Amino acid sequence: RVLFRSAMRQKIRARAVHLDEASKAIIEQLQGDGRKPYAAIGSAVGLSEAAVRQRVQKLIDSGVIQIVAVTDPLTVGSFRMAMIGVRVEGDITSVADQLGKYREVDYVVVTAGNFDILIEAICDDDEHLLELLQRIRAIPSVRSTESFVYLKLQKQLYNWGT
Repeated sequence: RVLFRSAMRQKIRARAVHLDEASKAIIEQLQGDGRKPYAAIGSAVGLSEAAVRQRVQKLIDSGVIQIVAVTDPLTVGSFRMAMIGVRVEGDITSVADQLGKYREVDYVVVTAGNFDILIEAICDDDEHLLELLQRIRAIPSVRSTESFVYLKLQKQLYNWGT
């Protein structure tokens, strides 16, 4: 058992990417504005435009960052957001993979605790959410679900990790 834990720690460390202060500063700049020019980032962090370009590409290639456009679902016609806890009997990973394929699901995490999986869903309306819940509950390994409907999105940031 100790050997297994040690091996798992080594695997986690092997996947971890070391971020120096310059890379963290670049990430912070991109978190503020993902379209900020490399020259402006370089000026802010004390590197050349070319150095910033190379570091950003390495961060993307290593999976440390993604640069994406984030929308507010309420402004594009989706009026119901919910967190859904899913309890599974059997292979949790296969259920998580299946849930990740649903277009309404933008977040899937395997958890420990009351739920095996938590997902965030963005639906057009309550009827759409109900239809999604019926599809989820029809998955043979799903034992139960519990929905937490969002009434108001109070805070949403993407600036962690630096």
